[in-house]
Amino acid sequence: LVSEKKLFKGLIFKTNLHSFFKKKICYFVEYNFSMNKEISSGTYSVLFKQKGFDYLSNHLNNINYSKIFVHVDNNTKKNCLDLFLNKINLEKYELIESKDGEENKNIYSCLKLWEIISDKNGDRNSLIINLGGGVVSDMGGFIASTYKRGINYINIPTTLLSMVDASIGGKTGIDFGILKNQIGTFYDPQMVIIEPDFLKTLQKEQISSGYAEILKHSLIYDLKTFNLLIKNGKTTHDINTIYDSVCTKNSIVLIDKKEKKERKSLNYGHTLGHAIESYFLNTEKKLLHGEAIAIGIVLASFISNKLFDFSFDYVISIKKHIDLIYSKIEINESEIESIIGLLIHDKKNSHGKINFVLLEDIAKPIYDVQVKTNLIKESFKYYLS
Repeated sequence: LVSEKKLFKGLIFKTNLHSFFKKKICYFVEYNFSMNKEISSGTYSVLFKQKGFDYLSNHLNNINYSKIFVHVDNNTKKNCLDLFLNKINLEKYELIESKDGEENKNIYSCLKLWEIISDKNGDRNSLIINLGGGVVSDMGGFIASTYKRGINYINIPTTLLSMVDASIGGKTGIDFGILKNQIGTFYDPQMVIIEPDFLKTLQKEQISSGYAEILKHSLIYDLKTFNLLIKNGKTTHDINTIYDSVCTKNSIVLIDKKEKKERKSLNYGHTLGHAIESYFLNTEKKLLHGEAIAIGIVLASFISNKLFDFSFDYVISIKKHIDLIYSKIEINESEIESIIGLLIHDKKNSHGKINFVLLEDIAKPIYDVQVKTNLIKESFKYYLS
């Protein structure tokens, strides 16, 4: 294992070839993976199950934090806090709570939590432990990165989405009105601990929401995994799939931390997906993140076929797979126009141009592609067919 770990670190920094990296590392994981094996992410590690909590205990014993804040939302306070406290001996901590839901990932929630932390005498030697899904980790990381110009934080994701995506990569952020993740920082946690037992607290639609990111990772990075997911025909989320998905995102982030090129591939399906999620956020059709991204993946795959001859057989397989897992969302012409109007606010845009990530083939993403409005509308027709 020592030699593999050295190989792992060496390949991260020496190659930009995702498929080569995948062949050497993630296939090793698939056949020889021990649940004790951590994933190195430069300044921090992603750890699994009890080994992660043991590592956290040692960390807390070795660093004399002045205050430890455990950040939960109303759901994780009820369903996950006791499980977390049973995993680790944490005698002294302050509980800070935010409201669940994307609509609460905003500056007003931050102001409330900053005030609570300040009132409880939080200082530069304090620690925030984010126990929750993507909203908790995104917002909690942002609060940590800005309070006193930066304090330590740890992510313990409790949803499939946050395990394979939101808690990994050092992005923190909040929404600005209905616009997704417009304000944020790049700020790494001290560690990430993934405990699959938390998934038992989730409803089916939350699992499906996280699965959209697993499917996306396969599309931008790994044909073998994509074929397995399509063959399974369901929301595959066993521990090996989670580990492999984390490995995929981590390897991309280590190549391109600040999203100059390769990391943009992680936005596949997100340009339109985020616009769809934002548009429906405060309506009766409010969608979970993964539900919107699943639609975005179908749209991006159709557009990829039209612009880069991405196999239409793949497009059909992707749409059938997504239709099998997610309910069809009816979107009328007026709503499509409004969604397209939101694209101007996408974070990948530059110099007033709306930039898409598309595919030439599975595991061959293309960055910074401009797409005409008529083709976007045509992609919606295909999704709705």
